[in-house]
This record gives sequence, structure tokens and C-alpha cells, in this order.
Amino acid sequence: MAGKAAAPGTAVLLVTANVGSLFDDPDNLQKNWLREFYQVVHTHKPQFMALHCQEFGGKNYEASMSHVDKFVKELLSSDAMKEYNRARVYLDENYKSQEHFTALGSFYFLHESLKNIYQFDFKAKKYKKVTGKEIYSDTLESTPMLEKEKFPQDYFPECKWSRKGFIRTRWCIVDCAFDLVNIHLFHDASNLVAWETSPSVYSGIRHKALGYVLDRIIDQRFEKVSYFVFGDFNFRLDSKSVVETLCTKATMQTVRAADTNEVVKLIFRESDNDRKVMLQLEKKLFDYVNQEVFRDNNGTALLEFDKELSVFKDRLYELDISFPP
Repeated sequence: MAGKAAAPGTAVLLVTANVGSLFDDPDNLQKNWLREFYQVVHTHKPQFMALHCQEFGGKNYEASMSHVDKFVKELLSSDAMKEYNRARVYLDENYKSQEHFTALGSFYFLHESLKNIYQFDFKAKKYKKVTGKEIYSDTLESTPMLEKEKFPQDYFPECKWSRKGFIRTRWCIVDCAFDLVNIHLFHDASNLVAWETSPSVYSGIRHKALGYVLDRIIDQRFEKVSYFVFGDFNFRLDSKSVVETLCTKATMQTVRAADTNEVVKLIFRESDNDRKVMLQLEKKLFDYVNQEVFRDNNGTALLEFDKELSVFKDRLYELDISFPP
């Protein structure tokens, strides 16, 4: 997913990608992904480009270290990026620290035509001119050119640690200052739980975490500037409303585990028409019989159920959504 923004006369490209699967299959997925990324760069020809990655290094970071190094080296040295003579790379590689590790990776590329660009030092509270290419990893907590936080443990569903948090950097191009925030919010751990209430319990957790980030980036410690938040929000359509709309005239069958009596599956059947199965819902399954509803006109009919950002409408402006749910 990419978005464009602009300081006066400066082409800016903002890209976000959850890249976890790239490190499971580096020979195929990673190669194809990089080719597509380079094509986007070629098409838009940005002078300043930010790439925010989540799940960087995949599910098993320690096993993927060599793939991570290769990916970064390829990005910085490829022909497609040769006109970007300055770069900053921030990789959270501290996978042994449960209380700090976020698996976020933030890449910033500056085109040779861009003359005056500065990055903010949060410790010294002043801007520094950006020169050369630099990579920072391991303990980003001590790096003054960014702010990085993992969400407090009580924010996590059932207080189970996972790799969720944010990285913030601040830039100044042609006297235009702005923050770029790489964010990874909580996913829906179970469709069965998400379906129980509207809004879902997971939506409430994401709401709380995003509010925490916005409060942090506009607090009193630093001058307030414009900010762009792009990453993996994990926003979902409102499950209960979607199911009730798709299965208006359906009857529901509940399937429970024999040993625990826990609900493991919900089956929605048409009231007539031979009681045909319309929807099957499991912890990690949402199987609806008519897939066209998600593809037709890129699923815009379902946008009314995309409500999670509405509580932040006074604090965030969202670009139009043109992709299917």
C-alpha cells in the first residue's frame, strides 16, 4: 500500500507493508516483492521515500537473520535505488527482549536531487543534516534519531506479549517539518470472539493503542508538527454487523468441542433452499458462500462497516480506500 504527499515542489512517497511472509520464502516471494517495489519507485519517481515494514524478519527472527541482511543490502545497493544517495534504516532486531521487541523496520531514501533535508534528534532537540547511508539495529531505544515504544503489557489481549508498537521519526524538507510513524496494532485473535459484540473487543484494544500513539506524538515534549501514520493497523470490518447483513434470513448452528464444550464453529444456513450453508465461522476461518460480495467494485458495498477510524475523525484524515477488504 502506498500513498503520496508533498512539501512544496517535493515528490514524497509513503509505503507500508507487512513483510512477515517474505522471510519464509525469500527466493520467490522476496524477489517478486522487491520487483514490484522497484516498479512503484520507477512509476512515482519520489525525491523522498519512506518504507514502513511490520513483522520484519518473519515469524522466527533468529532463523531469518541472514535473509534480513540480504534484503537490506539488496534495497540499498540495487540499480533501481542508485539515485538515492542518502538513506536511513532502522531495524528492531532485539528479538531477545520481550518487553521491547516490535519487529518494525523503517527505511528512508533521499534522492540526489533533494538538497536540504534534515532529521530531528529527539535527545538534542535539534535537526541534523542527513548525509550518507546509515543502518541502525539491535537496541533502537538508545538511538536519538527516533522514538520507539512497544505498547504497555496491559494493552495486549489477555496480557500476552506480542510484537506490537510504533517507531516515530521527524524530518524537515524545505522548511516543512513532519513526523512519520510506523505502527503495528493488534489483530483479531479469533473470529468467534470478534463476532460477539459490536464493536468487537479487539476493536476496542486497537482504539486504545492508537489513541496512546497519537497522544504521545502530540504531547508537550516537542514542537507539534504534521504527522503521517502508516503501518499495519489491523483494522477490520465490524464482524457482527457484516454477519448480520450477509446472513439476514439464516439460522445459526453452534458446534462445540466434545472435551471442553467450547464453541469452535458457527454454521449459518439459509432458512429454505435446502438449508444451504451460507457462512462458516471458526477462530481463523470466515468462509462465505458468495465471494463476489468482497470483490465486486472492490467490496465498496461493505465500506459502511469500516468504522474503526471514525472515533479519530477529528485527529486523523484517512486516504480513500480503493482496495477490497
